[in-house]
Amino acid sequence: MHIPESLQDLADSEAVQFMKRPKTITRIFAGVFSLIVFSSLLTDGYQNKTESSKLHCVLNGNNVACSFTIGAGLLAFFSCLTFLALDAHESRIGSTRFKTAFQLLDFILAVLWIGIWFVGFCFLANQWQHSPPKGFLLGSSSAKAAITFAFFSIFTWIFQAYLALQDLRNDTPVPYKRSLDEGGVVLTTLSPPSATSPVNTPTTGPNNLSYAGSAPSPYLTTPKAPRLAMMPDN
Repeated sequence: MHIPESLQDLADSEAVQFMKRPKTITRIFAGVFSLIVFSSLLTDGYQNKTESSKLHCVLNGNNVACSFTIGAGLLAFFSCLTFLALDAHESRIGSTRFKTAFQLLDFILAVLWIGIWFVGFCFLANQWQHSPPKGFLLGSSSAKAAITFAFFSIFTWIFQAYLALQDLRNDTPVPYKRSLDEGGVVLTTLSPPSATSPVNTPTTGPNNLSYAGSAPSPYLTTPKAPRLAMMPDN
């Protein structure tokens, strides 16, 4: 099948290659799951009971459960958007320290979101289990959707933490390797010769001159000239 050059160029473009990255796909899924979680409870999570017109959370009437889920989903959604924008400009980051700090922050936040979604899922499931079966006319499907996608979010952030850890292992430089190598060279150069290493000793002989033999002896003195004695006249 022949592919036109325009489509081939589109497939080889940076935008398409960026969208094919596992990290980008995982962030998109995490953002979509977070959007479903907070939007489902934000729209239909507060309903009135059959005997009153006051709005209550459909999760056992616990407003903390709905507020926690909406807040966590909203923060996770904006976190995914922020890191997607940073990933798009990652190739333009020239500083190695900034790139390492960004990858470390990505890993820490991924682990943090794993804990948040795990606690949130357990909390929502517990509140839904204790909710009366027909306490609210509407909102049951929204509560089930929030619980389901909170559970899926745990695995997406686990995979995101794994990818961030792989990036840290692959891209983290070893700042002390070069200094250790240079220190080894200096120590090797300055180390004294061992007992087994050959020592160049000066050889003496009739045809060989050494530095010690050519040096003047400190005990040699300059010969004195003879003195003339004056004889007295008779």
